[in-house]
Amino acid sequence: MHRRTFLKAAFSVTCFGSSRLLGAQFKQTHKFKTVRIATDGMVTIDGRPEFIQGLYMLPNGPDPWRRAREAGFNLVHVGASSEDLAKAQEHGLYAWVSLGSISKNKQAESQENVRKILTLLKEEPALLFWETEDEPTFVWKKTEARVPADEIIETARFIRSIDPFHPIYLNHSPTNLVSTLQEYNPGSEIVATDIYPVIPSGIREMYALWPDGRQGDLLNPYISQVGQYVDKMRQVAGPARAVFMVLQAFAWENLREKDRDSKMILYPTRQQLRFMAWQAVVHGVNGLLWWGLSYTPADSSLWNDLESVTQELKQLENYLSAQKSAFLPKIVYHDTGHSIDRGIEYTTRSAGKGVILIAVNADPNPVDVVFEGLETFQRREVLFASRSIKNDRKTIRDFFAPFDTRIYRLS
Repeated sequence: MHRRTFLKAAFSVTCFGSSRLLGAQFKQTHKFKTVRIATDGMVTIDGRPEFIQGLYMLPNGPDPWRRAREAGFNLVHVGASSEDLAKAQEHGLYAWVSLGSISKNKQAESQENVRKILTLLKEEPALLFWETEDEPTFVWKKTEARVPADEIIETARFIRSIDPFHPIYLNHSPTNLVSTLQEYNPGSEIVATDIYPVIPSGIREMYALWPDGRQGDLLNPYISQVGQYVDKMRQVAGPARAVFMVLQAFAWENLREKDRDSKMILYPTRQQLRFMAWQAVVHGVNGLLWWGLSYTPADSSLWNDLESVTQELKQLENYLSAQKSAFLPKIVYHDTGHSIDRGIEYTTRSAGKGVILIAVNADPNPVDVVFEGLETFQRREVLFASRSIKNDRKTIRDFFAPFDTRIYRLS
């Protein structure tokens, strides 16, 4: 959503650069990071691929910087100050900074404002990327773009003329045509969209929700729309850009400034957070950012639930930043009395001697599934779960509840 309507607290950002931005004359005497986008869209930092886990806002409560780092996050959104970037650096975090755009109506003034921030911060060691405008195409209930593509592109050209070493991040609304969003591509190396599908039925009208009470506009009303929006943004971005997803870390009703209905305060559950994150990975996302923590009270269970998901991702970061594995099992379903619509979606990643199989049930109904073709692997285990599976020399059989997630290690 266009966050200037809601955002009261400062939020932190990190950015990463594309190989197209780094000239042969670049010397290794710089303080800042060498950031590139690999051919698969993965962010590389000083030559090392890294899966990005970021926060737009730090959690409410004591010692939020430390808690963010210990939870497994590696990126935060910060204000345009050396102090904020130094704070991120102190806690071992990367950061990104929002610049806005250079308005045609106030070109000299806005250009000078952007220049000042670039000059002040471009060599900060924690800085990884810049952001221009959030959701430039989005105007609630209207069709015209809030910020036209040529303005974003010209702003990007100005940024690169002063700082050619940090890439530019652009987050889009989940709506608008692919062709419309592609017009903005010259203005970024990292493309994202924000989708927040956990919305209570019957919620009163509020900013960024359609009359049917949904934020997204696909036929799929379930949380499995996340994967479809990843696919859409990869279509927008093409192979040469990174694709991030901005996911839900808040309850929609808490965005209402007055007259909140306590019965409508609905947070994503741990299972939902886990499904949305891992489904995005299955669909090939290069990073995950979470929005809304400044609206989430410190005593909410959401932070602990989100932390548990982030720590899972952190433990497998070597796999998440690796190339996809050539190993693809065959899937056979057993009848549960339901049709299969989306069914099991999965990916495999290899790092070292092992392979992980990440599988999610994208259906609102349970599935009973067999993964076949596992003869190569002598050991099979389910990670992050104290449960056993039906396991023989060639197959794994498992039962998935609606929107369930499994991560198997095969070795």
